[in-house]
Amino acid sequence: MGRRAGRTGRTGRAGRTGRGRMTPGQPATPPAPAPASERGHGHHRATPWPEARALAARAGAGAAADRPPVRVPLGQALGRTLAEPLRALTDLPSFDSSAMDGWAVAGPGPWTVREESVLAGHSGAAALASGEAVRIATGARVPAGATAVVRTEHSRTGPVAGPVLLHPLREVVPGQDIRPRGQECRTGDELLPAGSLVGPAVLGLAAAAGYDEIAVPVRPRVEVLVLGDELLTAGLPREGLIRDALGPMLGPWLTALGAEVLATRRIGDDAEALYEAVTTSAAELVVTTGGTAAGPVDHVHRVLDKAGATLLVDGVKVRPGHPMLLARLDAGRHLVGLPGNPLAAVSGLLTLAAPLLAALTTRPSAPTPPGGTAPPSPPTAPAETAPPSAPTAPGEPLAAPLRDGVQGHPHDTRLVPVVHRDGLVVPLHYNGPAMLRGIAAADAMAVVPPGGAEPGRRVELLALPWPTEPQAATATPVSPPAPAQGACFT
Repeated sequence: MGRRAGRTGRTGRAGRTGRGRMTPGQPATPPAPAPASERGHGHHRATPWPEARALAARAGAGAAADRPPVRVPLGQALGRTLAEPLRALTDLPSFDSSAMDGWAVAGPGPWTVREESVLAGHSGAAALASGEAVRIATGARVPAGATAVVRTEHSRTGPVAGPVLLHPLREVVPGQDIRPRGQECRTGDELLPAGSLVGPAVLGLAAAAGYDEIAVPVRPRVEVLVLGDELLTAGLPREGLIRDALGPMLGPWLTALGAEVLATRRIGDDAEALYEAVTTSAAELVVTTGGTAAGPVDHVHRVLDKAGATLLVDGVKVRPGHPMLLARLDAGRHLVGLPGNPLAAVSGLLTLAAPLLAALTTRPSAPTPPGGTAPPSPPTAPAETAPPSAPTAPGEPLAAPLRDGVQGHPHDTRLVPVVHRDGLVVPLHYNGPAMLRGIAAADAMAVVPPGGAEPGRRVELLALPWPTEPQAATATPVSPPAPAQGACFT
């Protein structure tokens, strides 16, 4: 069950260090901090990572129930999902047609050749009598009375004088090289279930089946609110100011997850501006960056409390990114609060925003089992029998064995950027909470259970929402583990 924002502690977050930054200049005066008696201090209050993802998915599914689908032209449907089953509006093919260039023939040969030809897209020829043949093109309607199509290369004609006869060069089987009406489907057959991803082949199938437009879920509207007075939008870092890395990254990432991004707005550390932005946003999902911990300018919890929001997830047992949160603003509207550190924000996207948006858009996904991550498996040999990213059964998470061991957090799940190499996944360096160098080169994020994972252990993988090249030999730094880097879990 959710709880009103601010009534419990902001547990499982980075303490008073906030986004791990210094705020130069004179920030806006924050609201008075919540009394100490209302602030939680137990890490145990944070939600386990698998449970947090399941809660986010349920929140999205609940909001999706009240969102009727829309119909869009085929040219606008690529990358969407089917909101309803794709049923054939006609038989496929819709008439008996020739599968090859050659001759439509009736009865046994040889056959007397008629002078006309039957072309695709043109009206059909008159019915054939037994012993007659007519030239036919691939895709053309087979004349009534035809019993087979003889390929051009499997026949000869002659003599030169008198009626032209067609002779077969091999046995002719009744029905050969004729595509019968309804061979692929009959009118009303379900071609694809609801929830199927619309790729180029699906667009072709829909067109062949008679569709001009298809029903898809409405794209959830998302607004990104970037917090922090220390962020620059251009130029080099200077005088305690740093470049905003999340503003340029989050909009495209959310778009790749199926959202319609209304805007990316920079709010700074202004509590009143944040309250105004959250309560007046037209988006179904508001995504904030930073401000989710307990520092002097971390306003998100107090703004949510003032707005009457209900916290569904308030801290997650995952590193990086444990100060993330999920709140219900009102019916059908939610807020995901991401930490301000870049890789920690990516962790929040994958943990809370991605499952919520997947449920809203009915996108295919491989959620973590409700009971937690898949049970540990013993080390495996390099995976001839278990290729990377292949689910072991329908509905199971993607998984692959590790080439190198990964140091774990004693109590929390870790998300670590990895690349595919020779049937294994290799953890990348530069995986600290403030770093993007690792995720920028990654093929996926590995889910490392509390306590870590030894070489050869299969770990769950979180796919990234863009194409990757699993076996590409790049200069990505994947050399031996770096314990000093790996020990930074914030």
